[in-house]
Amino acid sequence: MSFEKRGHLPLDYRPVVYPGSVLRFRGPAHGLVRPYVLCLGGSETFGRFIHAPFAAQLDATLPLDVVNMGVMNAGLDVLMNDPAILAAQDGARAIVLQITGAQNMTNRFYSVHPRRNDRFIRATGMLRTIYREVDFTEFHFTRHLLTHLMGLSPDRFSLVAAELRTAWVARMSAYLRAATAPVHLLWLARRHPDDPGCRHALGPDPLFVTREMLDSVAAEAASLTIAAPAVGQGSTTTRGMFFAAREAAAARALAGPELHDAAARELARQLS
Repeated sequence: MSFEKRGHLPLDYRPVVYPGSVLRFRGPAHGLVRPYVLCLGGSETFGRFIHAPFAAQLDATLPLDVVNMGVMNAGLDVLMNDPAILAAQDGARAIVLQITGAQNMTNRFYSVHPRRNDRFIRATGMLRTIYREVDFTEFHFTRHLLTHLMGLSPDRFSLVAAELRTAWVARMSAYLRAATAPVHLLWLARRHPDDPGCRHALGPDPLFVTREMLDSVAAEAASLTIAAPAVGQGSTTTRGMFFAAREAAAARALAGPELHDAAARELARQLS
């Protein structure tokens, strides 16, 4: 196997399985003995390509265990329905919830795989009516599907984007209202929430989430931490990340170690 450069070797994520789930979470394993902090989110929380993700740094800093239950490519569906995650939430002293995009969740236009939320399963009758010319059997991933739909008709696509945004806000608000522990929201991304969206492309994650959406749900959370480049200063550097050559594009889309460091510092202050 070839690699991007010397030292950028794939990491050993020490995968673990918790009772009730078939998902593999990032190790090390924790006994889920109360009290503990639970970190939920997508690939960034999992710490893909990162030696010391923010959850691991918090675990070394705080006086109680910090359990990383980030899921690769997760949307809200798996985070809010996986049995192990639900059980862990009940015993958490606090929850850190990373902001994930609105594309990887079941909605009125399409459904996603219940565990691998980036996998497109099927279109609903509503989407088939809007895009009669599309053969939806050709698509396996949500981003591929949405990129194609946007290219066909930005006007029709605006209906899809509006539905995803509405569903995201409703689901996030319902989660925050039902949470039994304080929820600390984390924006960990290569774009700042105040950056304008891309006009001719889907753009970087968290996909479709705007500052207005973020503020509306943050009002119901214990805190909001933003770990991102300054407005207009999006970054694609992979310095300090560990990946194989074929994973370079994926690495450029994820937050680097400097953003994980910033997230850990601010979250440690919020959780202390």
